[in-house]
Amino acid sequence: MRKQSLPQISEQIAIPLQAIASPQRIAILLAIGTGEACVCHLEASLGWRQAYISQHLMALRKADILLDRREGRYVYYRLANASFLDLITVSARLSGFSADDISPLINTKKNPSCECPQCSPVLIPASSL
Repeated sequence: MRKQSLPQISEQIAIPLQAIASPQRIAILLAIGTGEACVCHLEASLGWRQAYISQHLMALRKADILLDRREGRYVYYRLANASFLDLITVSARLSGFSADDISPLINTKKNPSCECPQCSPVLIPASSL
């Protein structure tokens, strides 16, 4: 295999950085956090329309930043590599924020405003079993 030049390596490094460069995509990645989230979860967390979120999710999937899985009518998204959160945290520190400012923004739990089965599981009464 031929050794890559500095411009070639730089171009490859820039690909994921370009994909997450917008504030909206950074917000989506923080909203997904260390777990996974469906579009309705992201709608509830971010207050944006489904179509707008879906466009960003598609770009992040194409850049191999997000993975997805389907469960019934829901599609759940998760980070392909947790290092993307590290990158965002380091970028936040370079922008003058502390880790204490960013850590609470990273989703680690379910969203009570979301109606998906992951956030609001349907409980079957024991009497019906």
